[in-house]
Amino acid sequence: MKKNVETFIGCDCEYEEAQIVIFGAPFDSTTSFRPGTRFASHAIRSESFGIETYSPYQDKDLTDIRVFDAGDLELCFGNTEKALNQIQNMVSEIYQDQKTPCMIGGEHLVTLGAVREAARRYPNLHIVHFDAHTDLREDYLGEPLSHATVIRRCHDILGDGKIYSFGIRSGERCEFEWAKEHTHLTRFDFCGLAEAVRAIGGAPVYFTLDLDILDPSEFPGTGTPEAGGVTFLQLLEAIRAVGTLNIVGMDINELSPIYDPSGRSTALACKTLRELLLAVTH
Repeated sequence: MKKNVETFIGCDCEYEEAQIVIFGAPFDSTTSFRPGTRFASHAIRSESFGIETYSPYQDKDLTDIRVFDAGDLELCFGNTEKALNQIQNMVSEIYQDQKTPCMIGGEHLVTLGAVREAARRYPNLHIVHFDAHTDLREDYLGEPLSHATVIRRCHDILGDGKIYSFGIRSGERCEFEWAKEHTHLTRFDFCGLAEAVRAIGGAPVYFTLDLDILDPSEFPGTGTPEAGGVTFLQLLEAIRAVGTLNIVGMDINELSPIYDPSGRSTALACKTLRELLLAVTH
């Protein structure tokens, strides 16, 4: 696997040495409101050089861990299933080489491609899901593959009791009612996260972070902003808690940089990715 020309800051080790492999999934073909997440991975790499490799929050440095940046996949925009297959194939290659995938979306549907492969490799897979939206619709305008249905499609694979969602503050009534029977859903914030971490224990976990969990006053650069979100510091604390789990795959998604010309949303995404990489590396 070849190193990307422009890498995320501090993530430039050789593939053979890497613990974690970053790759971009610039796909937003099913976005229901404002498209533009396909530009996120490029923006995050470019703007990452505005931050430091060192985290004063965790007293760790990206230069202390081994991360390889493989660049972006060339995804098919005319065929959603084909794009998901391309993502799954990439994750499969990373797992085959005994490394941990870290995907930069793209819209949230890209998670499904990675989870399909993670679940194939890890039969007892759990998902920890940070988001403003339930993403539990059976379909969106008749289409079962959408960023509004991604967690429902993941449930189709994993079954009941293995999905833990936090920060949820938007969705149809039927989604919240369905979640009571089939998933663990926490509204508005991270209450109960410590209990969830204990319940999950040593089970393999895929962590998916939709950045619109953040309040749009801090993170306006997203396609579906929702008022009432968490703060950046609350998110960092929650990421550190998740980092104690057995993380076998992860993604960060739904940055849409074109909706924030100030650049602060991209800068926030860069810092969040740095903290995530450091939190899951023990």
